[in-house]
Amino acid sequence: MDTISRENNSMLPVGGIIVGVVALLIGAWTAVSLSKVKATLATHEEKLSKLDDIASQVSAASAASDKAGKDIAALTSSTQNAVNEIGAEIGNLKASIAKIEESSKRPVASGKGGRGGPVVAGPGEYVIAHGDTGAKIARANGVTIADLSAVNPGVSWSKLKVGQKIKLPEKKGAAPAAAEPAK
Repeated sequence: MDTISRENNSMLPVGGIIVGVVALLIGAWTAVSLSKVKATLATHEEKLSKLDDIASQVSAASAASDKAGKDIAALTSSTQNAVNEIGAEIGNLKASIAKIEESSKRPVASGKGGRGGPVVAGPGEYVIAHGDTGAKIARANGVTIADLSAVNPGVSWSKLKVGQKIKLPEKKGAAPAAAEPAK
């Protein structure tokens, strides 16, 4: 047996060297592959962190969008309510204007008897029109304010009412004349 082991002994160190070299090559290849895997993992980790950032931004944007939608809905509702109130107020104003226009078209009713017709001045009378004053009436009828006051003792010249009748004094040297309201 001694002879067999001597003959095989010369090949044994060469085989060990070959196996060692192969093992070193496999180890080197594994180390290179491992470093590539680590680099790939680092790249993927960067991408994952970017995706996490994007996901949080999308979540924040979604929340802001929901809030903006609710705000727009509330604003739309309050605007519609305001427009409805404006429409109602315009309707009220139109009704008021129509009443005013209708009342301005109606003839002024006399304070006496309530016949409903327009007040007409008789002989020696005058019907107060809008904007009349004692001085204007006196001037228009060729009399003095003192004469006008003398024949109308109960009249308050500062509180004349449209449609009110007053008496006109006779002009000196002339017959009483019916006066028409000043326009």
